[in-house]
Amino acid sequence: MRRYSHHEAVEVDATAVAIGNFDGVHLGHRALIERTRGLAAQVGGATAVLTFDPHPVRVLAPSKAPPLITTDDDKAALLEGAGVEVLLAQRFDRAFAALDPMTFIERVLWSGLRARAIVVGYDFRFGAQRAGDVEMLRTAGAARGVTVEVIEPQTGRGDEVASSSRVRRYVLAGEMEAAESLLGRPFHVTGVVVHGHRRGHGLGFPTANIEAETELAPAVGIYAGWLDWGEGRRAAVVSVGHNPSFGAGAPRTIEAHVIDAQGLDLYGKRCRLWLARRQRDEETFADLEALKAAIGRDRDIARAWLAERHPPDAL
Repeated sequence: MRRYSHHEAVEVDATAVAIGNFDGVHLGHRALIERTRGLAAQVGGATAVLTFDPHPVRVLAPSKAPPLITTDDDKAALLEGAGVEVLLAQRFDRAFAALDPMTFIERVLWSGLRARAIVVGYDFRFGAQRAGDVEMLRTAGAARGVTVEVIEPQTGRGDEVASSSRVRRYVLAGEMEAAESLLGRPFHVTGVVVHGHRRGHGLGFPTANIEAETELAPAVGIYAGWLDWGEGRRAAVVSVGHNPSFGAGAPRTIEAHVIDAQGLDLYGKRCRLWLARRQRDEETFADLEALKAAIGRDRDIARAWLAERHPPDAL
């Protein structure tokens, strides 16, 4: 996949392009990409995605900016896995935000991406003050013979519309299965394994202490999931919390114990940690023996639950 950060740098002959923020690359985003791939084949162009970096809200209303579901690199990997050939993560600043809708169309879509077909979501708006809408885009496209299609809302379980805001809400509440129904895969955190206090090792349950690069933080608690450090996805039981049994006021950590594994040395490795199910709240235990027994129960519950499920696909 070819990646660009400015529309003037893009080198393509023709594209079908999907437009959006694509944070999380959820079911709605995937529907846009799938239709864009079909149109790209029809127009003889590359399948492209236009997104914005940073997220526009971070520039226009920083206090309202949400934590991102995926890192930039993970988003790119998910898009590439979905069949995207060209990714324009357009640098977004106040000068770009001030472009009127027709200038945006002319400079970015026609001159930059050489769009021959465009796919957007049902609520798409663009240009200064969000003055551009789908009808304006369709009118501009019709004048150039460019197809403009709108993808209707995509739903997960219970006919709930897939959106990045809903995914965030579920992850923050620890409702991982609900988040998965909208993402089409378990939520994951990416980060590097760093040195911790080695408390888990002392209890007989060595853990990988993950310094998260992913902004969105799951609710405190004990989870079942999978850890991948480049050698495939392995079943894990995960603690997200503050280790209250060792005293109050500790910073939040994410620690994964790989089930039925011995002698792992993961320090310094970049990992992805999928969190599939929240098993319980974080608790404070009276002594180390009670804590050790609880960790053993957590491991056994996670092992049994994960044994009936397939690990997620790699990004």
